[in-house]
Formats: sequence, C-alpha cells, structure tokens
Amino acid sequence: MSNFEKNLSEGSVVRQLIMFSLPFLVSNIIQTLYSVADMLIVGRFSGTISMSGVNIGSQVTLILTNIVVGLCTGGTVLIAQYLGAKKRKDMEETTATLMTTLLIAAVLITILMLVFKDKVLHLIQTPAEAYEEASRYLTVTVIGLIFIFGYNVFSAIMRGMGDSTRPLYFVLIACVTNVILDLILVGRFDMGALGAAIATVISQAVSMITCIVVMIRSDFVFDFKPSSFRIQKNKAGRIFRLGLPGAIQNGVTSFSFMIITALVNVIGGVSASAAIGVVAKFNGFAILPAIAMGASVSTMCAQNIGAGKWDRAVRTCKIGTVIAFCISFLIFLLAQVFPTEILRIFNDDSEMIDYGVQYLRTFTFDYLIVPFVFCINGLFIGAGHTTFSMVNNMLSAIILRVPAAILFGLVANMGLRGVGLGGPVASLGSLILIIVFLMSGKWKENRAMA
Repeated sequence: MSNFEKNLSEGSVVRQLIMFSLPFLVSNIIQTLYSVADMLIVGRFSGTISMSGVNIGSQVTLILTNIVVGLCTGGTVLIAQYLGAKKRKDMEETTATLMTTLLIAAVLITILMLVFKDKVLHLIQTPAEAYEEASRYLTVTVIGLIFIFGYNVFSAIMRGMGDSTRPLYFVLIACVTNVILDLILVGRFDMGALGAAIATVISQAVSMITCIVVMIRSDFVFDFKPSSFRIQKNKAGRIFRLGLPGAIQNGVTSFSFMIITALVNVIGGVSASAAIGVVAKFNGFAILPAIAMGASVSTMCAQNIGAGKWDRAVRTCKIGTVIAFCISFLIFLLAQVFPTEILRIFNDDSEMIDYGVQYLRTFTFDYLIVPFVFCINGLFIGAGHTTFSMVNNMLSAIILRVPAAILFGLVANMGLRGVGLGGPVASLGSLILIIVFLMSGKWKENRAMA
C-alpha cells in the first residue's frame, strides 16, 4: 500500500469524517482565497471595470473547471470503492485511465475555447466597457487550463485513496504564489485583469509541477512515464458512466449562474456585474463547509459501501449533515448582519455595494438548505448514483434557478433582490427530490460496481 492510501471503512466515524474533511475544507478555503485575491486586489488597484472583466472571464473558466471536477467524481468513487474492496490492480488502472483521459480533454477544450472565446463573451452580454478586460483574462486562463485541470485530477485521485492532506499543501503553494504575483502584476505594474489571469495560471502551474514531483518521490500508483499514460476501455467506461453525470451537472449549474450574470449585466451594467462577482467570491467561502463535508461523505461512503458496510455509510451521512448545517447557519447569520462590511472589503464603490447588499440579503438563505443537499447527495454518489444527482441538479438549475431569477428579478421588478432568490428556490426544489429518492430506498443499490 502506498503512503497516499488510507482506509476510511474502519475506526470512529466521527473522527474519520472530521479528520478527512478538515484538510479538504481548508484546501478549498485556500483555493477560494486565491480566486478572491484576484477580485480583491483588482478591485483595490484597478477599479470596477477590471473587476467586472475578472468576474465574467472567471465565470467561463469556472464552467470548464467544474465540468472536469464533475468527471473526476467518477474516478474518485471508483478508486475509493476499489480501495475499500482491496482491488489494487483495478485502482491502478483507473488512475492511469483518468489521468490520460483528462490530459486529452484539456488539450481539446483549450483549442475549442480559443476559437470560440469571442462568441462566448458576446453570448453572455459582456458590458462594452469590460469586454477587453474579460477577453484578456479568459484568453490567458484558457491557455493555462492544462494546469488547472491537472491539479484537480491529482486531488481527486488522492482523495479517493483517503488522502485529503497532501492536496492542502499543493493548493497552499498555489495560493501564496498567486497573491504575490497579483500584488506585483496588478498592484505594481497595473496590468488589471490580464495580470490577475497570468498570476492564476502561473500559480496553478507551480502547484501542479510540485504535486507531480512529490508523487514520483512518494511511491504513487502512477509513475508519470509516457508509457504509463494509457486508457483501459472498461475503466474508461465506468469513469464516464459515473463521472459524466457529474460533469454535466457541474456544467449546467455553472451555466445557470452565467445566465444570471448575463441577466445582471442587463439589469445594472458594470456596477451590478462587479457586485455579483464580489458576492460570488464570498459565496465561494460560505458554501465551502457544505461542499467539503459533502465530498468527504461521498468518499467515506464509497469506501464503506465498497467494503459492504452500508450502515456505516448512512451514519457518515447523518453526522456530516449535522456538522455542515451548524457551520452554514453561523455563516448565514454573519452575512445577514454584516453585508455592507463584507462587500466593502473588496471595493468602496457605493453603487456596487448597494447592488451587492440587495443580492446578498436574499441569496444567503441558500446556506440553510445546501448542507442537506450536498451531504445526502454525497451518500448517493458514494453508491454510484451520479445520474440521479445530475438530473436533480439540472432540473433545479434550469427549471427553477434561472426562471425564478427572471420572475422575481425582472417580471416582479425586484432587481437583484429577486435575482438572489433564484438560489434558495432552486436548492429547496432539489432537496425535495432528494428526500423522495432517499425514502424510495432505490439508492441502496451499488451502481458503481454494476
């Protein structure tokens, strides 16, 4: 067994869950930090136009990244179940197949995005004043997709093996590098959104290269030799069957938020766009406890289900949900009491702050619902029911979130307060479907090994 592997199907559930989820949570906080650093430093040194450019460009990049993260879910579940079932050869083949597949995907997506970049920016109604900044940011981050994808693939594999600590170290390296480069390129050389994009890509590259070096020196199951990059047909089929729903789900969810960005661009222009970008950065922090706990529940449940310990998987889900809700509730209170102070951290523009407070007041009710959605979904995903998760999320994102934002924001003339209601409305609808599926008992079939 390599020193990356850890058995999560034995010992105290509470201790295992907390010890596994904490590094995951901290690494996600740090990863969000270097995203926030772009917006914070650009806001302080370059103003709302550059902030809008960073927000719009990063929305597009985020869609692509989230698609890859979703696809990696299939590999994480398979690796965790093979580890729990003590099928090492299958685990090694899955790792090689996942790495090779994502390398090919990164190259293809980079080419396509460079060709269609301008069409995408026009499609989402990018304000004319922010167009050049958004275009520069998107061009650079698309060129660096191979590094962004690489880090996420490595992290998914290590977490499937039960190691959530090393990804924390790698993302810390990326964050520190990104902040230093932001201060130099944006603060010192006044490069605006372009400087923020260059900082992001270089920091991801440093993190990924460091990750590879550590893996090679630590008896990792993949040695990174050219001959090792291969695709096992049966493993690729399982990865796509489990991961494609997650990729589609993440893509649709991100796309729904991009539609909302376009809606906001129509309602309020640059100031509203910048406000939504700031709230998005805060929201990235706010939902991290639920995301981290949900992902941890998924990995632990997958290992336990692979080992045939279904009762332990259910207990893991219950404990994770309680922990995530308690933390999210505190964040909800913070956002309701101090919305102006939160927004002022990024920029003092009064119009931007006014728009941001309107949006934040209603959107934050989502924090009371998402812990249940992420953690119960984590149980389903651990059992291989990624298709249900995809369908449920697509329904909530497209049929609920976007129409609710349009209905309350434009039709009811509530502005950004109405747009903010789209989030909790979508999550509530999603939770209702999750409860129905949970009560049906159909989730108890192990679809990962089917």
